[in-house]
Amino acid sequence: MGLARALRRLSGALESGDSRAGDEEEAGPGLCRNGWAPSLLPVGRRRGRFVKKDGHCNVRFFLFALETQTSIGYGVRSVTEECPAAVAAVVLQCIAGCVLDAFVVGAVMAKMAKPKKRNETLVFSENAVVALRDRRLCLMWRVGNLRRSHLVEAHVRAQLLQPRVTPEGEYIPLDHQDVDVGFDGGTDRIFLVSPITIVHEIDSSSPLYELGRAELARADFELVVILEGMVEATAMTTQCRSSYLPGELLWGHRFEPVLFQRGSQYEVDYRHFHRTYEVPGTPVCSAKELDERAERASQSPKSSFPGSLAAFCYENELALSCCQEDEEEEEAKEGDEVEAEDAAASPRVLTPTLALTLPP
Repeated sequence: MGLARALRRLSGALESGDSRAGDEEEAGPGLCRNGWAPSLLPVGRRRGRFVKKDGHCNVRFFLFALETQTSIGYGVRSVTEECPAAVAAVVLQCIAGCVLDAFVVGAVMAKMAKPKKRNETLVFSENAVVALRDRRLCLMWRVGNLRRSHLVEAHVRAQLLQPRVTPEGEYIPLDHQDVDVGFDGGTDRIFLVSPITIVHEIDSSSPLYELGRAELARADFELVVILEGMVEATAMTTQCRSSYLPGELLWGHRFEPVLFQRGSQYEVDYRHFHRTYEVPGTPVCSAKELDERAERASQSPKSSFPGSLAAFCYENELALSCCQEDEEEEEAKEGDEVEAEDAAASPRVLTPTLALTLPP
């Protein structure tokens, strides 16, 4: 930019003849004490040559443009065309100053816009819970946004870290297993305007499929949960992470509601964000055992179930189906006892008849 200004001023000076005159020319009014005529003087005030008799070129145009770009005042400069090395040093210094300014401004802006502070406003629940939802055993945890600004393109991920031994005998100290939170259905992408409960359905593809309440308490793993998104103001990506150990998974609990309707508006009460309550009747067996019992229950007569299961709370419904096997065993025992009593009473009834049919 300074070079362009210098070229413009140089072309204007060449057209007007405004350059340094020879030693034999007299200095007119308005000239500097060294005999220099600024290019801002009226045309015709000074006439001379651009190239002096000693062969040196006039570089005052370039120095004037450089001073115009990098400073706000014009004074007597110590660097002249008599010292080309000093001119080069001034140019390099200006370039270094611009680069330094760019780095300082960039660092300050990056520090101000760094999404690290944004992570502190994204919270996870202190505990995760295991309970029934939609007739399936599910692992759930809660996420929330404490700011009014939205998190753009927010999505969640989860991984289970645990040691594993392969069938070949190889020991893997930290085996990473993805925990499905709705990748196929798109439910992993959330609109975080209020606290949301993330749900992982414990099915046959889940690493928790064979774990009941007792097995979960003895398990050795860590569930890492991740929330990612873009900051609305800066469009920078931020990531917030948390993790849960087996002791932080509450079996048979659910989260208390935090969203309440006040007139025509909704109110979020974060005092209930980490609170849970116990759900009676939650089965303590694993999801695998529940599926096996449900399969056996579907093959048994429907008369063994009372009326309509829809009239029951869902937790009691599944608990009832889990206890169906025990009830069938009790009914079988009662039937055996009745048959035994009938067998014991039958000889007394049939003895007179048999006595009549026997020969004397």
